[in-house]
Amino acid sequence: MLRPGLSFLRPDVSSIATPRLLLRRLTLDDAELMLSIWTDPDFLRHVGDRGVQTVDQARDAIADGALLSYAEFGYGPYHVALRDGTAIGVCGLYSRAELDHPDLGFAMLSPYRRQGYAYEAALAVLKSCHEDLDLHWLYAIVAPANKASRALIEKLGMNYDRPVQLDGDDSVVSLYRLRLSEEEH
Repeated sequence: MLRPGLSFLRPDVSSIATPRLLLRRLTLDDAELMLSIWTDPDFLRHVGDRGVQTVDQARDAIADGALLSYAEFGYGPYHVALRDGTAIGVCGLYSRAELDHPDLGFAMLSPYRRQGYAYEAALAVLKSCHEDLDLHWLYAIVAPANKASRALIEKLGMNYDRPVQLDGDDSVVSLYRLRLSEEEH
């Protein structure tokens, strides 16, 4: 069952195009991309170790994470690719038990950072939140030391709210939020 305020208004929206990018829902075939992201040294430093070390483990994590999120909430992370099909990262919405609203998350492979791709993908996801999802608030969480991600989140118009500690995590992260509409459920 969908939580109030998280209903998917256009269930046919499974892909988004921007001038430079193609975003689509993750599939089990994206296990190698996700393994590359989850084992990236910057991801490990700023986000944490997901315990995923093999393609099979990545496939299982996609099935237990993204695929379940699409089914339960109608949203999740998007595979992000250049227009030529080159996979460069992920960007999308995540549901966390500790948060009342979805969390915007993104991760780009190292060669594709600092070129505006994460910002372009995040803007596309924000637009989809406005047009396709009945969302009124959006959160983002970020490690305080992750200056690049904090800057991107702030460029999107999100404002720092408070420090939070998520279940099963020893570190405290910064919570940002953005009001998407005046209505509340």
